[in-house]
Amino acid sequence: MEISPEQFERLLEQIRELTARVYRLEEKLARRPEAASEVPAASRVPPEVRSQPQVSQALPPPPSFPASPQPAQSKAASIPSFVPQPSADLESRIGSHWLNRIGIAAVLVGASFFLNYAFENGWIGPAGRIVIGLVAGIAVVWWSEYFRKRGYDIFSYSLKALGIGVVYLSLWAAFQVYHLLPSGVVFAFMVVVTALTCGMAIVQDAEILAIFAIAGGFSTPVLLSTGENREIALFSYLVVLDFAILALTIAKSWRRIPLLGFVGTLVLYASWHAEFYDRSQVSPTLLFASIFFAVFAAAPFFILRDDPAANTAPLLALVNGITYFIQGYLVLSPISSDQTAWFALLLAAVFLLFVRIGLTAPKTDATTALRLIHLALAIGLITVAIPIRLEGHAITIGWLVESAALLWVGGRIKSDVFSWFALLALMLGVVRLLLWDTFEPAQLIFNERMGAYLMAVLVLSFCAYQCSHHDDEGWKTIAGIAVVTLNIIALRALSLEVADYYSRQMPVVRNVWSPEALLQRRGLSIARDFTYSALWMAYGAMLMIIGFWRKSAFVRWQALVLIAITIAKVFVYDTSQLDRIYRILSFIVPGVLLLAISFAYQRNWLKLPSQKTA
Repeated sequence: MEISPEQFERLLEQIRELTARVYRLEEKLARRPEAASEVPAASRVPPEVRSQPQVSQALPPPPSFPASPQPAQSKAASIPSFVPQPSADLESRIGSHWLNRIGIAAVLVGASFFLNYAFENGWIGPAGRIVIGLVAGIAVVWWSEYFRKRGYDIFSYSLKALGIGVVYLSLWAAFQVYHLLPSGVVFAFMVVVTALTCGMAIVQDAEILAIFAIAGGFSTPVLLSTGENREIALFSYLVVLDFAILALTIAKSWRRIPLLGFVGTLVLYASWHAEFYDRSQVSPTLLFASIFFAVFAAAPFFILRDDPAANTAPLLALVNGITYFIQGYLVLSPISSDQTAWFALLLAAVFLLFVRIGLTAPKTDATTALRLIHLALAIGLITVAIPIRLEGHAITIGWLVESAALLWVGGRIKSDVFSWFALLALMLGVVRLLLWDTFEPAQLIFNERMGAYLMAVLVLSFCAYQCSHHDDEGWKTIAGIAVVTLNIIALRALSLEVADYYSRQMPVVRNVWSPEALLQRRGLSIARDFTYSALWMAYGAMLMIIGFWRKSAFVRWQALVLIAITIAKVFVYDTSQLDRIYRILSFIVPGVLLLAISFAYQRNWLKLPSQKTA
């Protein structure tokens, strides 16, 4: 790179100025103040610089030069690159977290061994042991503040957990082991410890301290348990504790606190219910369970108010709703199925109210999931209430009616969610109708079985109508499936009526193996089989007429498939089994029908495209 004379002269001036500055700094470091006071500043400049003209104070910045690479000084530079190096984050976590916890555990175990040794040798009495535990726990908590104020939060919280645990265990030993204090006094002290820990959590804005407090609060009934049934006292304490948890959720929006409170409440409730519950405690048990449900049903709304993306809110709503229904079912089902069904319906109405409340919240993934969960719980409870209250085929009709109602609501509000739930209820009803329900009709046609099948056909028709008006091809496919299913159900219903008609004609004789009885049963079986073929052929003809009328290839294909099945039955089965007259009719009637259908296609009434045009 070439340098102009002006740039070269400017660079020399900068070098002279830097040399003079270095010389003055060396004189100051040599501590010669007497020479500096006697000799003027100009005389302290080196001779080779003094002869040069003075440099202006406003100099342009010196040109920048790339820094030469410096050799690595650390020992790590000598390590080959292919050797994996441990992560600094992992090292920091091990050093600051795990070593801290292991050290605390080691100190706690060592102190326990020492105290146990002192106790075994009688150095310290029971009262002294309790006092030592309380003082030590309080001292550790107090000592932890020293580290917190200096920025060691993790170490401080670990010490607090150790100190609080020692205090709880000391109070437990004072009641359960040494019987020095009554349960009421120890309970009051534990409540005070829990409250003080919550206070520290709020003041220091530390969720981990709140978790310590809640863990201690739920441990208190376990530590003070005497094996007696004290339902009112236990559940009243849990109500106060749960409302405190809800207050913490509202004030601080700590997302883990409600989940921890729900788990603690559920564990204590389930433990009590498994050991002490009987029918005489229905009212207070259901009342307390309802209060617990209300607290944790409100918590998701407050969580999402401050954090609309919190995924813990929908999870809490789901497990809380399912748990409360199970609690109510276990309490009410041994008493009355009516009360259990009404309980499910009332709870479904509550969840529908929650859906309405949730519509005012900002629309995020979490709030949408919460609304869908409340909606799913409501519809699920309605679906469950039907078999709880009804019996037999009434359950099937109930699910079919529910499906129709959900389809109507989904069509009115343009909600695919309601439509999907409707399809689920419809599937339950159809599967139960075809595979589960058994009927013993007293008369033909006008009976309960035909009514249930007719209800299924109507609901499937409505489903096909609703789904066919969707723009999505997937819903149109569902409409087609509904049409096929309703035809199968209708044909099955008519076939069952045919079977019942001929079963009523069967002879009632003492000797079913007599020649007369066998001959009569064979004649009725032949007539029944012929009637099946005639029925299926007539149904296929009806479908073909509807297909021509509505110009629907889908319906015509169903007719062709049914006619093909009937023809296969005629050629394979009817030829070998039916009598001569029935055999003749089995061939003539389908033949005439096939000729008519063929003529309709040849006349091209539907104006189908010819092969040349295609």
